[in-house]
Amino acid sequence: MFCFVKLHFISPLYNYNLFDFLQIIFYEDRNFQGRSYECMSDCADMSSYLSRCNSCRVESGCFMVYERPNYTGNQYFLRRGEYSDYNSFGMSGSIRSCRLIPQHRGSYRLRIYEKENFQGQNFELLDDCNNIQDRYRMPDCQSCTVMDGHWLMYEQPHYRGRMMYFRPGEYRSMRDVGYSGMRISSVRRIMDSC
Repeated sequence: MFCFVKLHFISPLYNYNLFDFLQIIFYEDRNFQGRSYECMSDCADMSSYLSRCNSCRVESGCFMVYERPNYTGNQYFLRRGEYSDYNSFGMSGSIRSCRLIPQHRGSYRLRIYEKENFQGQNFELLDDCNNIQDRYRMPDCQSCTVMDGHWLMYEQPHYRGRMMYFRPGEYRSMRDVGYSGMRISSVRRIMDSC
């Protein structure tokens, strides 16, 4: 387990915070009230820090937040900003875990497959695709390999509906990442503009 300590460098004119580039603050109650927990990395279970989490403030960086511990349940992409109520970004329950999305500079490469275990039609994506079915005439996407970059996949065209975060690696089945029966219809790169 890591312990992060905030370091401040104080000069007469500026207050520099060494960790300003990757931080999210969670609050027990709506509107940034109640106890808070500052997070600068992945957190699989927030229950040891807060009894519930109903609002958050992303100071910098990008994060995925999840409705259940261990990065499961519905997930939501958050970038710098204030989220005074978990309902403001579509969440129906409390935030229970979060994952830091590292900044990626370079190319993006993703290979999607029609069937599980990398079977069936497959296509390599280098940029966003707002409608997989229309562009590739591929009826479904049940597995993928992320070669470069970080990606969000959505169940509906034009980046709507439930989403899933994918970082570099092989994903043999969408069921393995908690989404059985979800049809992937659009894909977007997570750019380094977080």
